[in-house]
Amino acid sequence: MTDVVLPCRDEAPALPDLLARMPAGYRPIVVDNGSTDGSAAVARACGAEVISVAEPGYGAAVHAGVLAADPVDGVVCVLDADGSFDPAQLPRLADPVRSGAAHLGTGRRRPTGRGVWPWHARVGNAVLAHRLRRTTGLDVHDIGPIRAVRRDDLLALGLRDRRFGYPLELLIAAGRAGWRVVEVDVDYHPRAAGTRSKVTGTVLGTARAVRDMGTVLAR
Repeated sequence: MTDVVLPCRDEAPALPDLLARMPAGYRPIVVDNGSTDGSAAVARACGAEVISVAEPGYGAAVHAGVLAADPVDGVVCVLDADGSFDPAQLPRLADPVRSGAAHLGTGRRRPTGRGVWPWHARVGNAVLAHRLRRTTGLDVHDIGPIRAVRRDDLLALGLRDRRFGYPLELLIAAGRAGWRVVEVDVDYHPRAAGTRSKVTGTVLGTARAVRDMGTVLAR
């Protein structure tokens, strides 16, 4: 069994379909991070394990989910709860980690249509990925919110960021640790109707994420 951590804040409209499409052998753990739309109740009604985290921030939610995870195969995945990714593609990232071919599987977003990935978010991501390649030598092109890694390996890195800088800190730490990192193309769909991105949905959200990640790069 592989555990899937889904950081969640106000994603109730996306959860029923997303959880229904979880592949066999993958157990969802929804980490409610201050939702006001009943996301936690919806997730429980769909049969998912739910934990609540008072500390705000993407990294805080992911870290709490990883701590709560207890995967039989030792592998934990992270997937946004907004419906923008197809959980059926998780094995693309998890299989190389499970087999030992990679320490970390990470997704490279490939938009399925126009407007899925706003220009301001795409530009910010490209700038950060370029700096990351120069800094670490990792051949990655996306600071994406979908990944797979062995739980014990991840916790051993001692990641500290609890905001939007968490995914970038993970990649930097992976590079410094000499990890084998595999970047895999994944479909990037429009978010589920009734949900809104905290990052790509607005220029301000993207700016905040870039600021948090820039702080991580400067350490």
